[in-house]
Amino acid sequence: MRQERIGFALCGSFCTHEAVLRALRTLTEIYETVIPIVSEISAASDTRFGGAAELLERVRALTGREPLRTIPDVEPVGPKKLLDALVIAPATGNTIAKLAHGVTDSAVTMAAKAHLRNDRPIILAVSSNDGLSAGAKNIGELLVRKNYYFVPFGQDNASAKPTSLVADFSRLPETVDAALRGRQIQPLLLGA
Repeated sequence: MRQERIGFALCGSFCTHEAVLRALRTLTEIYETVIPIVSEISAASDTRFGGAAELLERVRALTGREPLRTIPDVEPVGPKKLLDALVIAPATGNTIAKLAHGVTDSAVTMAAKAHLRNDRPIILAVSSNDGLSAGAKNIGELLVRKNYYFVPFGQDNASAKPTSLVADFSRLPETVDAALRGRQIQPLLLGA
């Protein structure tokens, strides 16, 4: 197994959690250490896609670790250099906007801020209904910023949701591998 330490931050695009958990499973088969981080909203919300307690238990079972869920939990990520790479999946429009504008008000955004101080990669797996509208400028901002890498993404249902974007979560492992080497995998944009 690979020795790099991977942080895996799960945000609230609940409809993608099954695909995200499959990607998390794959990462735990590749990397010896995967440290889970769960956004406050994901840790507390029961939705039509599943309950919060079940989500936390599944993350625990996959990683063998208690998910970090608060700002104080994740603050040591930077000073202690706990991670070699940080995955944010799904990276919601809300989280991407916060990252683009330097807002640090959640466990996930604090983990990102703390991690970036060590000049190490953040991998974003976009899932946003407004990725090609209000969220486009925020994605664009992070595309040109150092240490941000994107899992290839495209429109998930162009006719019914013409501004929605979603990452191909199955490409997460290869994106992490490339980011650890300072490279963005290509093509970044997936065809419709």
